Amino acid sequence: MTIPTTTREYRLPKADGFHNLTIEQSTLPQPSSSEVLVKVHAVSLQYRDLLVARNQYPLGVKENPVPCSDMAGEVLAVGDAVKGWAPGDRVCANFAIDHIFGDVTVESKNSGLGAPIDGVLTEYKILPAHSLVRIPEHLSYEEASTLPCAAVTAYNALLGATPLKGGDVVLVQGTGGVSIFGLQFAVASGATVIATSSSDEKLQVAKKLGAKYLINYKTTPDWDQEVLKLTNGRGVDHVIEVGGPGTLAKSLNAVRYGGSVNVIGFVSGQGDVSSVPMQVLGKAVILRGILIGSRTQFENMNRLIAASGLRPVVDKVFSFEEARKAYEYLDSQKHVGKVVIKVSKD
Repeated sequence: MTIPTTTREYRLPKADGFHNLTIEQSTLPQPSSSEVLVKVHAVSLQYRDLLVARNQYPLGVKENPVPCSDMAGEVLAVGDAVKGWAPGDRVCANFAIDHIFGDVTVESKNSGLGAPIDGVLTEYKILPAHSLVRIPEHLSYEEASTLPCAAVTAYNALLGATPLKGGDVVLVQGTGGVSIFGLQFAVASGATVIATSSSDEKLQVAKKLGAKYLINYKTTPDWDQEVLKLTNGRGVDHVIEVGGPGTLAKSLNAVRYGGSVNVIGFVSGQGDVSSVPMQVLGKAVILRGILIGSRTQFENMNRLIAASGLRPVVDKVFSFEEARKAYEYLDSQKHVGKVVIKVSKD
């Protein structure tokens, strides 16, 4: 097989919207002794990608980045010191390429693809061998591309510091990527799931995936009270908190004494958080920020995915040339689960 020397990649020369996404051709160096050259087959999008494109991402972005953090692809070539990987292996890269195990550090945070360093919306990508994980055999490249950010985040939230167990009750907010994976992992682990959404149609998807209780927060604005009612006043063991300041006080009301609120996003905008310190203290709640997870957690998660036969929910697939349309569709919030860009034609 001839090793490519150039790659077509997207760049964001200006950060005031995804209309700036531009395809460029760039030279591809040979992998160093500890690196691997990967042919990118599919890339999935995050809410983070919209923020990066609009210069609203709070954790730092390099100039003119190659966007996106989540890919699945095939190993084409390996450096001469690389062990355990061979051409033809199907792989994903961890979101932060240097977060291998343990807690996140400043250094590992700064190795997050698609913002502080160049990302994966490219035909070919050179990656350190230590960042790679094997794709579960039953998944397609499109399905596997959804795992590095959304799935690992949900896994770290529910099976990280305070692991969920069978019989626990989990509250997931909305039907975006992280929440849907949270729902699937909770069900696969024998937990009961309460799902919220503003759309009855999306709640039906959650039900099909195993959610036992459904709450439309538009028609039930006091959804926290409804959660307490459904749990006989006890509250839930875990909350997948993607709303941020706009929903945090209600999540703390809905969680049990000593339960975990896993803070993942801030899609609900601003809200009054003045009650939060006393709510956390008064119920001895674990309030935990989640910055994706380590490669070790990714490997553990893939074992759960393989054992349970779980399949990621892919809403829509766009071609490489249609990347702007994919961003537009994600921005419309019509999706359930993940939006994917198919990079390779074969």
